[in-house]
Amino acid sequence: MAHSSDHRDSFKRRCKWVNGPLIVGAGPSGLAVGACLKEHGVPFVILERSNSIASLWRNRTYDRLKLHLPKQFCQLPKLPFPVDFPEYPTKDQFIDYLESYAARFELNPQFNETAQSAKFDDTCGMWRVRTAASSNAEVEYICQWLVVATGENAECVIPEMGGLKEFGGQVIHASDYRSGEAYRGKQVLVVGYGNSGMEVCVDLCHHNSFPVMVVRDSVHVLPREICKKSTFELAVLLMKWFPVKLVDRILLALSWMILGNMEEYGLKRPSLGPLELKHKQGKTPVLDLGALGKIKSGEIKVVPGIKRLLHGGVELVDGRVIDVDSVVLATGYCSNVPSWLQDTDCFNKDGFPKQPFPNGWKGKTGLYAVGFTKRGLAGASHDAVKVAEDIGRVWRKETKQAKHIIACHRRCISQI
Repeated sequence: MAHSSDHRDSFKRRCKWVNGPLIVGAGPSGLAVGACLKEHGVPFVILERSNSIASLWRNRTYDRLKLHLPKQFCQLPKLPFPVDFPEYPTKDQFIDYLESYAARFELNPQFNETAQSAKFDDTCGMWRVRTAASSNAEVEYICQWLVVATGENAECVIPEMGGLKEFGGQVIHASDYRSGEAYRGKQVLVVGYGNSGMEVCVDLCHHNSFPVMVVRDSVHVLPREICKKSTFELAVLLMKWFPVKLVDRILLALSWMILGNMEEYGLKRPSLGPLELKHKQGKTPVLDLGALGKIKSGEIKVVPGIKRLLHGGVELVDGRVIDVDSVVLATGYCSNVPSWLQDTDCFNKDGFPKQPFPNGWKGKTGLYAVGFTKRGLAGASHDAVKVAEDIGRVWRKETKQAKHIIACHRRCISQI
């Protein structure tokens, strides 16, 4: 054992001074901040825990995924989507867009580096961010500004479920689901009824599987398009003229005309309208891509909540027992900020900014948040522009005082 302790003694954490902000996360949010900072002439470092940009899109999404909103609402600052892309780009097209975005703005994230802890050091007025690399090397970055761009979807949410051990079949999170090919002829329980849950069910139908969707609560399902216009676009347009409650009424009336009454199929609408619910609770309405037709035809069965899993089946809260071969948990994602960001009153316990949109992007002591607005890529772009403007303004002032910062950096290093 002496060998390993000698090794530990000789191991020293390396220290790196970041000239400019440190951005944690190389998904769309982190890339957008980088591109906007380039425009302001501010240098920066982007850290990414996986081995590529946009790892969520690349490694944790199903094959048939497309953007749910028209492309003009999903583009990042300074670079629109290619003209020849369809209105709703595919997963691969979106990844290509992000790759070309990173190339265009010469964004070169440092991959395989995970933020372990970040803490503001009052002594020198700097952030200290400790990371672990896949090579087992630990680095401590020291920076004046820290941009948290790890996003709303950093970790999978796995609900507590009784009887998991007895079940015996496969249980996966939707992030590991690629296509229904592996489930042909099987009865698959899909837990969750958001956009992912609905789309997984549609995909299972296409592969001749038998999806059973668990719907525990009320849910707004809207058609993706109304009169050949995106429902989202229509909502944005109406919001310019009318209050939210009235826009909600219009959307629900049009929705009812197109989709009919869904209550008889087990889908109850919430008492708040879709836009009001989104603003107050961050719950996104589901945009229908064919699931409702399959629910009406009986190809997708809708069942209430689960009491517990049994061997080869599931007991529902209404007492029914049904046979199930596999379970897909379309139960969403959560922020991982509380696991590594210390001593800050900018984020709440769920890892989201305490300040509501549009003011959640700026914290204290040089801390920023991008991509936590629950407003998709448009929200991330809004934040990125604001953060870069704010840092750019200070950067221009402080480059005149560079000597002071270098001295401060030396003070900081001498205490490690």
